[in-house]
Amino acid sequence: MTPQELANLAHLRRARDLIDREFAQPLDVPTMAAGALMSPAHFSRQFKAAYGEAPYSYLMTRRIERAMALLRAGASVTDACMEVGCTSLGSFSSRFTEIIGMPPSEYRSRQHDAVKAMPSCIARVRTRPGRTPSRIEEAPPQPLP
Repeated sequence: MTPQELANLAHLRRARDLIDREFAQPLDVPTMAAGALMSPAHFSRQFKAAYGEAPYSYLMTRRIERAMALLRAGASVTDACMEVGCTSLGSFSSRFTEIIGMPPSEYRSRQHDAVKAMPSCIARVRTRPGRTPSRIEEAPPQPLP
């Protein structure tokens, strides 16, 4: 790696740390890009290349991750939504369902005894949300004629 590539990775890490730390604050791509000392378009491309996810998508995944912990602790869906920095309950519920595969109310009502019994460092890794494949990716390949 060149010194410039290493410097870019350090800037991207700084922006990712900003997202991890300030996820509940109103963050947009220009603000994140400023933390990385890059233009918004260049930052978005570089962030996705480095971390495999667009910056705003990464932000929403962190928000959903924190909301999952709040829901497991018994918070209401509305309280969890507002606590993690989402302003629209509908958008929050849609994104939660997209990432986790079930609505937040259903997730909240499930038993989470196993997670509560785990050390927090292990629970954080085991409950980290991941993107569910889209319907297009789930469709079996079509045979050639």
